[in-house]
Amino acid sequence: MKFRILIADDEKNSREGLASLLEMDGYETVCAADGQEAWQRFCKGDIDLVITDLRMPGIGGEELLRRIIAETPGLPVIILTGHGTIENAVSGMRDGAWDFFTKPVNLDRLSLVVKRALANRELVLQHRQMAEELQKKREFKSILGHSRKMREVFDVINQAAPTKASILITGESGVGKELVADAIHELSPRNGMPFVKVHCAALSATLLESELFGHEKGSFTGAVSRRRGRFELASGGTLFLDEIGEIDQNIQIKLLRVLQEKQFERVGGEETVETDVRIVTATNKDLKAEIEKGNFREDLYFRLNVVNINVPPLRERKDDILLLAAAFLKEFAAENGKAIEGIHEKARSRLYTYEWPGNIRELRNCIESAVVMNRGSIITVDDLPPALRSDSDDGWIRIALGSNLAECERIIIRDTLSFCNGNKSKAAQALDMSRKTLLRKMTEYSLASD
Repeated sequence: MKFRILIADDEKNSREGLASLLEMDGYETVCAADGQEAWQRFCKGDIDLVITDLRMPGIGGEELLRRIIAETPGLPVIILTGHGTIENAVSGMRDGAWDFFTKPVNLDRLSLVVKRALANRELVLQHRQMAEELQKKREFKSILGHSRKMREVFDVINQAAPTKASILITGESGVGKELVADAIHELSPRNGMPFVKVHCAALSATLLESELFGHEKGSFTGAVSRRRGRFELASGGTLFLDEIGEIDQNIQIKLLRVLQEKQFERVGGEETVETDVRIVTATNKDLKAEIEKGNFREDLYFRLNVVNINVPPLRERKDDILLLAAAFLKEFAAENGKAIEGIHEKARSRLYTYEWPGNIRELRNCIESAVVMNRGSIITVDDLPPALRSDSDDGWIRIALGSNLAECERIIIRDTLSFCNGNKSKAAQALDMSRKTLLRKMTEYSLASD
């Protein structure tokens, strides 16, 4: 990376001379004639190191140093002065200066100090980037995926989770919408507050109204005492409404009011209850189509769909299938006390090419079944459920539209190896490449060599 250095000095010859020296060393430079100009330029960002004169009109070097350290702790600042004293040096270093030079400056030593300071700066930035990446991995520990489509989902979660916006999660049944809701809450400022879930499709309209808003004693048969609803229980936190497309019109009206006014009444009550919740909803229905049918209110849809996160079906993120399968295998092997080392290449091929109408839920059940049925140390095709065992090798290779060239090559090599029963010489001949090239590409694409 090319570093940018800010030079602040009210002596034109001094700052321009330093700029020329540092540019010869390969750095970019920005000059300022006083402390105020330097501070304004620093606030625009992209500065990696500051060299400032101590005595300048307006904002002096010491004040500029304090502002910079307060704004960006750890950024190296080098102080220059023609009035150097021990007191100045001690004060500057105490305030966080990287080093202290008296004029006339020893340019060779300055060049060396700048190089060391920027090397340290680069290490700090690299460490920070690694920490952020590790944090992201921890944040999404419950959601596995490295495909392009899932990285896009992770990006939207990271962007939207810290806000107050309502989020609508869409996708087919079994794709993991609830896990996305979990991640949104964990990454939000409300993560220390309640996270309350309601599965709307599991309750009748009457029960759902009471579940959401609570009820007063005697409001209906069986209401023997006052009961707080989920909106009250989730106050300060997040309320997740799964299968939001199943709620009836009356509940939709009350839900719209809560979103608009942040208040409601319990069933059978007159007291107005204030609430502060972040709403996250999910559905496997096309809500726009439901609006056209008159089943869903358009105004509620726009309130809920401030941010949309569409979770792709498993057939559109095939690069994640084997990753998920390996995770489920580890889980169920441990749960059932079995020492299973992995999944045979042919079985992996079946997992990869299957369309997974039940998505991740179906894959999870498939691997659990295979673990239970397995009698050895490797999951084979015979251990898979009938729907995957009967998937015949018909001589065709299926590649999803949108796959890049590397993905296409990997699929072709994998399926050709499967078609040749793992015989690498035959596969290399069919692919019109040398056996050595095939072995190299198998290593490159992490294809089993057994």
